[in-house]
Amino acid sequence: MSWKEVAEPVLTRMPVVDRPAGHVPFKRKLAWTAGILIVYFFLTNINPFGLVAGQGTDFFGQFRSVLAGEHGSLLQVGIGPIVTASIVLQLLGGANLLGLDTNDPRDQVLYQGLQKLLVIIVTALTAAPMVFTGEFLPADPAVGEALGIGGFGVELLIFTQVFIGGVLILFMDEIVSKWGVGSGVGLFIIAAVSQQIIGGFFSFSALGTSGFFASWYGIIIGEIALGSPFTAEGLQNLLFDPGNVLALFTTVFIFGIVVYAESVRVEIPLSHARVKGARGRFPVKLIYASVLPMILVRALQANIQFIGQILSSQWAGMPEWLGVYGDQGEPVSGVFYYLNPIQRREEWMWFLGEIPATVEPWMITVRIIIDLTFMVIGGAIFAIFWVETTGMGPEATAKQIQNSGMQIPGFRRNPQVVEKVMERYIPQVTVIGGALVGLLAVMANLLGTIGQVSGTGLLLAVSITYKLYEEIAEEQLMEMHPMMRQMFGNE
Repeated sequence: MSWKEVAEPVLTRMPVVDRPAGHVPFKRKLAWTAGILIVYFFLTNINPFGLVAGQGTDFFGQFRSVLAGEHGSLLQVGIGPIVTASIVLQLLGGANLLGLDTNDPRDQVLYQGLQKLLVIIVTALTAAPMVFTGEFLPADPAVGEALGIGGFGVELLIFTQVFIGGVLILFMDEIVSKWGVGSGVGLFIIAAVSQQIIGGFFSFSALGTSGFFASWYGIIIGEIALGSPFTAEGLQNLLFDPGNVLALFTTVFIFGIVVYAESVRVEIPLSHARVKGARGRFPVKLIYASVLPMILVRALQANIQFIGQILSSQWAGMPEWLGVYGDQGEPVSGVFYYLNPIQRREEWMWFLGEIPATVEPWMITVRIIIDLTFMVIGGAIFAIFWVETTGMGPEATAKQIQNSGMQIPGFRRNPQVVEKVMERYIPQVTVIGGALVGLLAVMANLLGTIGQVSGTGLLLAVSITYKLYEEIAEEQLMEMHPMMRQMFGNE
């Protein structure tokens, strides 16, 4: 008896959001997307009952722009479990250990059910150490005494709320994917990054406000708080502060380079086999796999650091070579230090005076080299996995072209022939694009961005927004010309 036969009764009964029976009007899709976005912001600003607000270490702090969510809220775990489950399934699928054919409707149901089950398990495994160790989400003893459930009872109550929040974001993602525009994961990343960028300009925390805003003050409001920007000194600080200028430059540069990279492509000419004069082109973009595989790379790094945090807090005799943690909860030496990606320019620029005295220049150099290697090679590897598992590889693409009735002029109308042509471009472009995105992400982290958004987060937000714009334009085109829905199979 195979594992599919054993697990089928469970996987086929997993809760699922039904697909729309027919075409969903564009305005209704926008309404669903906006509604989920409002719910997302609402949940990120609700503290779990029983939590000591404003306390505890935010482990995902440096990865928040990639994993979304908010520390100390119901969405504490963000999209981390969804991404981690995707990594596991991609690795298992890439090694052909699942034995599932995604073209088979029955196996598709099993795959989706397995993904949901894995996300739920990872959500529990992620939330449990955050709550029960007391390091990340400390429970309020006064609540335990008032309710008569003790400290463990309060921790269990907080865990339940965070777990429910993690499951909610899973189904919010599914609602957007089936009833809205784009994907929920992409929407939440855009929301998290946009909030940080806006906060980088207009945060009021320098004036004593805390909570919703970041712990640093924004460029514009910060200058108003420290001195009027309309004076000569204030204007000079606003425009010519090295940190501000570098962050502005990096942010604008990443925006520009991603938009440019999205437009760079190799176009393979196509012609219809039966309709004379009907021609088209198959675009192979420079960032063919998109920047979404970067989520998988950063999530893997986040999980490694998560293990380090847990070991440091629970293992009193942890060897120094494995990791030594400072007052801010970040490693300052050892293996976990070198595996920790640099997220801010303050972590490597000595003249800023914020690097611990125990950190030597050679240690920073090794850390940068490891991060760069991890991102470039990891970006290329996960890009290959992404292309193969999402039906974007040469073989799947050749079948799509064949089924559409198109062919490459000058070649026989045969899937194997088309596949050979695609193999000249897709694998090479996939590797180059994945490595390029990894390089850009590291560079953005080293130079810093507005709102201290991570380079990966900014790359993701720009690319996802660009693709969202293309999808909205396509939806509007189909609304204007209903016959096109039949051509794209959306009727």
